[in-house]
Amino acid sequence: MNHLVARSLMKRVITGGNYSRYMSSAAKVALVIRPPFDEAMIGVRGQGVGMLLGGWRKMMSTASEPSSTVAMPEKEKENSGVVAEKKEEKGEVMVSSYWGISRSKITREDGTEWPWNCFMPWETYRADLSIDLHKHHVPTTFLDKIAYRTVKLLRIPTDIFFQRRYGCRAMMLETVAAVPGMVGGMLLHLRSLRKFEQSGGWIKALLEEAENERMHLMTMVELVRPKWYERLLVLTVQGVFFNAFFVLYLLSPKLAHRVVGYLEEEAIHSYTEYLKDIDSGKIENVPAPAIAIDYWRLPKDATLKDVINVIRADEAHHRDVNHFASDIHLQGKELREAPAPVGYH
Repeated sequence: MNHLVARSLMKRVITGGNYSRYMSSAAKVALVIRPPFDEAMIGVRGQGVGMLLGGWRKMMSTASEPSSTVAMPEKEKENSGVVAEKKEEKGEVMVSSYWGISRSKITREDGTEWPWNCFMPWETYRADLSIDLHKHHVPTTFLDKIAYRTVKLLRIPTDIFFQRRYGCRAMMLETVAAVPGMVGGMLLHLRSLRKFEQSGGWIKALLEEAENERMHLMTMVELVRPKWYERLLVLTVQGVFFNAFFVLYLLSPKLAHRVVGYLEEEAIHSYTEYLKDIDSGKIENVPAPAIAIDYWRLPKDATLKDVINVIRADEAHHRDVNHFASDIHLQGKELREAPAPVGYH
């Protein structure tokens, strides 16, 4: 077969035909040509041999060019990889999206870049520190007494485990406190979809409460690093409490909101004791975390005491919202019949 190909090429060269269109097929044949073909070519004489060899060299040189052009993108990829690594070392996040989604530049009021992805400047607020911290809902009905006694009973193991370690205590309680708002908001959302009716703003109000409690937790984590057994306790308590509160809200939203109202009263008490230990020097009044300063619009020189004050004010607001929700159900009405306290946070 090799001799036939060589003979065909030589015939085209001698007759002066265009041999360029045969070069691609010749290149393919070159992959399987053995040394005897080279010896046959050397034995051929005449001008056609020179033309053939010259064309062969030209073809081989052009065939080698794509390898150099292919190598360039590889180098570019390597260079881009080095740039990406350098940007990662600087803390920059490289994310390319097929959908073209990119975050617009967000700045603070002073013009500096906004550093948080978990909340935006328009979601920040100043806590209402003038709220009454001493209000208490006196249990009157049978369900109120069940809710009150249940919360008091749950406080016993908490006091035994944490004692006066109020940083760890607050961190643990916030992992629980962020659950009711999410469960209530989710169930009201599903109810709204099933019954084709508005919620009166209560879905938004309860989800805002859940988000606010979660931000309390994110702040406390900056101050207190949980140990491994505390993380395990969080997993256990959250799993039990979520399912228990889910069932309770399905059975009696009135009782569920009353329980949360009393839980918030206990949270106010715990943060008040936290502040007492800060004032007495038992707990160091360290600078406030940056996330707390931006979220509550605190001054740059804010301290832990300022953070605890605004968190306690939030808990007082949640207390009032949940007792109010329970009172609506107590009057035989639905939440959507009374406007929800939206826009506090």
